[in-house]
Amino acid sequence: MKSLTEYLWFETKQRRELVRVTDTVAKLVKQSGVQEGFVLVSAMHITAGVFVNDDEPGLWEDIWEWLAHLAPEKDYRHHRTGEDNGDAHLKSLLVHHQVLVPITRGALDLGPWQQIFYAEFDGQRRKRVIVKVLGD
Repeated sequence: MKSLTEYLWFETKQRRELVRVTDTVAKLVKQSGVQEGFVLVSAMHITAGVFVNDDEPGLWEDIWEWLAHLAPEKDYRHHRTGEDNGDAHLKSLLVHHQVLVPITRGALDLGPWQQIFYAEFDGQRRKRVIVKVLGD
């Protein structure tokens, strides 16, 4: 079995931001030489997430609105620790912290509109994502 592990580093300009990582992940899959397998893309921070969805700005606005409704910026018990990012922890639970994408014939096997996104909910500082490619 072949494998490749790489770390992607982000320092977003905004506190909350979406970063499309599909092309980077696809290049790593190609670099790995894996023809049949899986790639794991996982945020290594508890205030960020990774998800697969459509690359459409109207949908992004809907996603941010939905997340703000379910996990609004307010005073959370978590803030008693001196932090101010309680909503970011909850938002990461909603989109989850990782995705597993199939690799078929040496390429990401995504649906016609599917893209991979890194979602930052408490940015403006250095964070990383692990990309782990496994297969034959």
